[in-house]
Amino acid sequence: MNVTELQKKILELKEKNDVCVLAHSYQAHEICEIADFTGDSYKLSVDASKVRNKNILMCGVRFMAETCKILSPEKRVYIASPLAGCAMADQMDKALIAEVRKRYPDYTVVAYINTTAELKTICDVCVTSSSAVQIVNKIENKNILFIPDCNLGAFVQKQCPDKNIKLLNGGCPIHACVNTDDVKLAKRLYPNAELLVHPECVPAVCEAADYIGSTSGIMNYAVNSDKKEFIIGTEISIAEHLQYLCPDKSFHYLSLKLICPNMKATTLVDVYNALAGKGGEEIILDGDTIRDAKRCIDEMIRLGE
Repeated sequence: MNVTELQKKILELKEKNDVCVLAHSYQAHEICEIADFTGDSYKLSVDASKVRNKNILMCGVRFMAETCKILSPEKRVYIASPLAGCAMADQMDKALIAEVRKRYPDYTVVAYINTTAELKTICDVCVTSSSAVQIVNKIENKNILFIPDCNLGAFVQKQCPDKNIKLLNGGCPIHACVNTDDVKLAKRLYPNAELLVHPECVPAVCEAADYIGSTSGIMNYAVNSDKKEFIIGTEISIAEHLQYLCPDKSFHYLSLKLICPNMKATTLVDVYNALAGKGGEEIILDGDTIRDAKRCIDEMIRLGE
């Protein structure tokens, strides 16, 4: 069976089984093609909450599927690849942050959305990479404990100088592995290209960038820019998607190290098997976890308006 035939079968199963398929932007192009919605984790969760489908299939990583379940508890939410976790989301757990909170009782705990549902239950507000600066600026408390990504936290700290932001040693190991040597090499190879990077990259890499932004921010910048050549400093699938969107422009990888194994864990066959009832995993969260985790997401929505 070739890719086109498999995609056709997936589209038939989606309709037959009343499933809305979500694909994170880091997924392979052939998966994004059959998805009902593509985008970042929070956007996908909001999209899922608005559809009438009773079943949701997340092509992404586990915390994204959990966020969908939190926002749509009445729906059955599945993850296409049960192995697809998130190294950043799994770095800090509820017990650890509960202890840290005791040491900093007067701090507002801001959780990047790239965290587990369990950890979200003891956090005050959630943020995305695109909304973090706006939301932190709106928090009345000057003292902020930002978890888990210290690189995104450093980016927020720079944009919010009036805040006293405490950072822990955590973050995305994929984005964090890129260094200034990679930047120098890419700029030497592509001297006319603009460098677009994700704020999960280390501060030294961000300082060298022409644009710093979320996945969707990077894509929108490249699509709308008058420039014709870009170095993409986030998961390499974004450069591929952009090449399809803008065939008249050139997109280069900042580094081949920017490959997320958890995002690559999901294949088109996994999607087919999940829809056919031969694979995938249903996300089960108890009522207390859903209620408590939703509080910090609701606060994110309130402050993000």
